Amino acid sequence: MGDLLGVAVLGAGHMGADHIRRLDRVVSGARVAAVADPDAARARGAVARVEGATVHTEAAAALDAPGVEAVLIASPGPAHEEALLAAFARGLPVLCEKPMAPDSAGALRVLEAEARLGRRLAQIGFMRRYDAEYRRLKALLDEGRLGRPLMLHCVHRNVSSPPDFTSAMLIDSSVSHEIDAARWLLGQELTSVTALRPRPSSGAPQGLLDPQFVVFETAGGALVDVEVFVNCGFGYQVRCEAVCEAGSARVGDDHGMLVTTRGATGADVPQDYLVRFADAYDREVQAWVDATRRGRVTGPTAWDGYAASVVAEAGVRALDSGARVPVELAPRPGLYAGGGR
Repeated sequence: MGDLLGVAVLGAGHMGADHIRRLDRVVSGARVAAVADPDAARARGAVARVEGATVHTEAAAALDAPGVEAVLIASPGPAHEEALLAAFARGLPVLCEKPMAPDSAGALRVLEAEARLGRRLAQIGFMRRYDAEYRRLKALLDEGRLGRPLMLHCVHRNVSSPPDFTSAMLIDSSVSHEIDAARWLLGQELTSVTALRPRPSSGAPQGLLDPQFVVFETAGGALVDVEVFVNCGFGYQVRCEAVCEAGSARVGDDHGMLVTTRGATGADVPQDYLVRFADAYDREVQAWVDATRRGRVTGPTAWDGYAASVVAEAGVRALDSGARVPVELAPRPGLYAGGGR
C-alpha cells in the first residue's frame, strides 16, 4: 500500500460527490484514484479538481483501475450488492453507504459471501455511530450510570421528500438509520415492529403516508419509537432521547447560533443531512481510511447491514398490514460474533 490509500468511488451523485470532496480535501491518508458513474459527464464534473483520478462508466472498470486499493460505494442502493461482491472477489476493503442491499435477500447474499471469505472486508455506512453527540450517548448508556434503558424516543424530520419517494421508503430509507442507531445504542436486536400513521400532512405529496410513527420492541424488553416526517417543511432534525431507570439523556437538540432581534428569537435549522452530519461523515471516512491502511476493518458490519434490512422489511409489512410484525433473523455467522453493536 502506498503512502496514500487509492480509493475508487462508485457513484458521483449527491452523496458520491460529497465523498469525493471529502477524500480529496478533508480526509488524510487517502486519494481518489478512480470514479465510476453511468453519467460520464457527472463523474468528470465530480473530479474536475481532483488530480490523477480516472473516470469510468462501469463499476468494474473503476475497481480494476491502476492504484485502486479500496472502494467507497455511494451509488444507488440497487447497485450495492453487485458492487460489494465485485469488491470481495478482488479482496478490496469497502465502505458501503446504506442500504447494504435493497432487500434482505440481497443483504443475506452479501453477508454469506463475506462469511465464506472468513474475514471482514465491508464496513456499512451508518454514520450516526460517528456523530459526537450519539457517541457521548452511547458511552453514557454503556457506563450504566443511568441504569437499564427502558425506552428510546426518536425524531427524524426532513424538509421535503425527493421525487418518487414512497410510503415504504419512510421506513426502509429514512428510519433505517434509527434501526441501526437503536441496535447500537442498546446493544440489542429489534424483535418486532408496529407502524402507525396519522392523517397525512397537507404538505405531503398526494398518496404519501407522511408522517408515520414506528414502534420497535427489543430482545432486552425496551421500546423504541420513531416519529418520521419527511415533508415537515422547515428543516432537517434528528433527535434521540434515552429514558433509563435512573435518568434520561437526549441528543440532537439544535445548538446553532441563536439570534435575538426586536420581538423575536431565532436559530438556524439545518436543511440537509450533509450539513447536520458533516462531522460524522468526516470521522466515519477518516476512521475507515485509518483502519484500512493498518490492514483492519472496523465499524458497522455486514451483519449490521443485514439486520437493518430485515427490520426495515418487517416495518414495511407492518405499515401495509397495520399489524405487529415479528423480526426473523438468520443465524449469525461466527465471523460476526458479538456483532458491530
